[in-house]
Amino acid sequence: MYSRIVGTGKYLPQRILTNAELERMVETSDEWIKSRTGIEFRHIAADGEFTSDLAYKAGLAALENAGLTAGDIDLVLVGTTTPDLIFPNVACLVQDKLGIKACPAFSLEAACSGFLYALAVADQFIRLGTARRALVIGAETMSRIIDWTDRETCVLFGDGAGAVILEASEDAGILYSTLGADGRYRDLLYASSGVSLRQREGAALRMKGNEVFKVAVKTLENLVDDVVEKNNLEKGQIDWLIPHQANIRIISATAKRLEMPMERVILTVREHGNTSAASVPMALDTAIRDGRIKRGDLLLLEAFGGGFTWGASLVRY
Repeated sequence: MYSRIVGTGKYLPQRILTNAELERMVETSDEWIKSRTGIEFRHIAADGEFTSDLAYKAGLAALENAGLTAGDIDLVLVGTTTPDLIFPNVACLVQDKLGIKACPAFSLEAACSGFLYALAVADQFIRLGTARRALVIGAETMSRIIDWTDRETCVLFGDGAGAVILEASEDAGILYSTLGADGRYRDLLYASSGVSLRQREGAALRMKGNEVFKVAVKTLENLVDDVVEKNNLEKGQIDWLIPHQANIRIISATAKRLEMPMERVILTVREHGNTSAASVPMALDTAIRDGRIKRGDLLLLEAFGGGFTWGASLVRY
């Protein structure tokens, strides 16, 4: 039994923040941002618009895309690092907003790898027969933990949500997933507060960019090697790379490791920025809806995030 993707969806807030606007906020330039990151725009959630709202709209789009209703879903997972509340978790809030019947609903916090962690967990539920259809979402309002005076981080992040629906099937779907983490790197990328710490200034994202870049590139190289070797693949057999949209230089290094031309890499970093756990499912939805990804294509989804955490899934679409 496989977990097969039968629907995808995404949602982006209406507000767009451009590099030109950031030039007026901090000491930076459009050219510097584009050359270092590949980002030109990012979407910012409106006042009163929360992570669960973005996740709800992405989930609704995925249901419509799959031709399903809320009554068809028996598992809800959300990867996020920016929940509305401490509890109820975001998945419970989305379950209620969509009108999904009582079923397991929980969130996973693995920073930018959150969606891939949630995807792997949902896949196990389906393979074990304890769920038949799962709604899996990556959703973030990263703008709420950004220090808008920190030019190293404020240019990178945006808000959004992406969703997939997995269904039990005898046809190939998720073929392989691998996850990992190494807490020794916690001080290189983190949010500065939390419930236990109760820092007075509130949570703000902190990052040592050069160090993160070095570890990310090396880790992702090892990750793609693992996927290729464990599945007895030639690198050219993978049709599409759908990476975490953090930085064009990291993405390019991963594609080079796979010996994959950039034309076979799904890129949304220019328009979305780094949306953390939302970036992979939004990129996947974009490429499915515009017709690049077709049924039968072999996909590699991968991400790297604070923790450090990382994950990858090999998927026959």
